[in-house]
Amino acid sequence: MPWDPNASILMWLDPDILAGVIVLITAVFVLKINKVKDPIIQGILNWFPAILFAYVIPAGFTHAFNWDLSGVIIHDWSRNWIIPITLLAVMSALPLKQLAIVGARPLILFFAGSLFIATLPVILVAGASLFSPNSQQIFINQEYWKGLVPIVGGWIGGSTSQLILKELAQTPENIFLSVLVLDNILVNIWTILMFQFIKKGEKLSELLGIRDPIPMNLATQESGSGKKIYPGIIAIIFLSIAGITFFLELSFLNLVISLSILGMLLGNLIPNWNAAFSLKLGGVGIVLVMAILGLKLDFSNLTLPLTFVVVVLLWLILHFLGMIIVSKALKLNLIWVPIASMANLGGISTAPAVTAAYRKDLMPHAVLLAILSMVTGTAWGMLTIYLFQII
Repeated sequence: MPWDPNASILMWLDPDILAGVIVLITAVFVLKINKVKDPIIQGILNWFPAILFAYVIPAGFTHAFNWDLSGVIIHDWSRNWIIPITLLAVMSALPLKQLAIVGARPLILFFAGSLFIATLPVILVAGASLFSPNSQQIFINQEYWKGLVPIVGGWIGGSTSQLILKELAQTPENIFLSVLVLDNILVNIWTILMFQFIKKGEKLSELLGIRDPIPMNLATQESGSGKKIYPGIIAIIFLSIAGITFFLELSFLNLVISLSILGMLLGNLIPNWNAAFSLKLGGVGIVLVMAILGLKLDFSNLTLPLTFVVVVLLWLILHFLGMIIVSKALKLNLIWVPIASMANLGGISTAPAVTAAYRKDLMPHAVLLAILSMVTGTAWGMLTIYLFQII
């Protein structure tokens, strides 16, 4: 048998240490490249975001050198420590007291958009299965519906919800990577379209007979004027809670629900909670979880059936049309449609960016909707899983 120098590395280097080094290198690269101001780098990241590098780079190492790092201990650390801390960090960043400034009608529109995202894949798969035995074979028998669930989390909740729902739905790694690539392409195209739509929102509102002017001076003040809690204290709190849940040995589902509620309580009941640090910590946690997941990735199959892609495209279009109908029914200015849509699909960075193309004083509202999206994405994805299990 010929000597394989790549595989032999694992004979003299501890796989756990190797995995840790790869994850650390990947995390540093992803976090650093996000800060590079070079226009070429930024152009690449606009279409291939840094978070996707976090998933692909470790997979590139394992694939190129034929390393099997799917069983190293860092995967247990991710589930038992990194994911809980990340979830606590993200959930504690929702300022419930400030939701009132968004207003009832934009909130209704936002939640309608989330409802469409959570339910439309089930309706489309059920309809396709009735008329096409091939669709039933793909989505039900081959379980490609499990690839739709992380999209719900990715669109509504972002990377954290996407990773959690991947685990809850037990989405295969090869399907998950293909879904990530497809999701990235569609969201980037959608962002470009929403930049254009929001600029024409006023005129389109007039065409539909909606006369709902946006009030002036909508900028909000940050809650809590005192000194924010020291980041080290927050880190200790999160670490302590993660340790308690580890020893309680909760199921993954109960863990997610418990930490989501606890995170929201921490962020809203403790005075001067440092939400900015929580979001930063959550962002680092997401990168680490993605990099660790990448160690398990198998590049043998990165394709998706055409039927799957068509369903996702119809899903996205119907989500938008549904929001326009709801906006018309509420007599709500159509500029809220792209804002709410990007809060659902784009998240904390793209929603305010799209909003700023229309009016910068609306950016705080877009941020609040995006944060609300982050903390509700997992719940909507659980609804999608439940509905799929029914059919």
